[in-house]
Amino acid sequence: MTKSELIKAIAKKASLTEAQTNEAVKGLTDVITEALAQGDKIQLPGLFTAEVVERPARNGRNPRTGEAMEIPAHKAVKISASSTLKKAVSE
Repeated sequence: MTKSELIKAIAKKASLTEAQTNEAVKGLTDVITEALAQGDKIQLPGLFTAEVVERPARNGRNPRTGEAMEIPAHKAVKISASSTLKKAVSE
């Protein structure tokens, strides 16, 4: 599903215009991005939990050349699906 398809579907379900829905989706995206950038944890019950995790430095290999290389420590976003979402998808 593309962003425009998502906006159309939400607009129909919520009885909103596509312009209103687009602004709401943009707002949600901005709020989630800003919260994660500040290190906050996002929980949307029934959907997912997102949080920033620290990945330690490690040794790896360049897949093209096979040469050993150091992968630096970095931050990453970890998203975990809720049990409700997992159940809905598996049925």
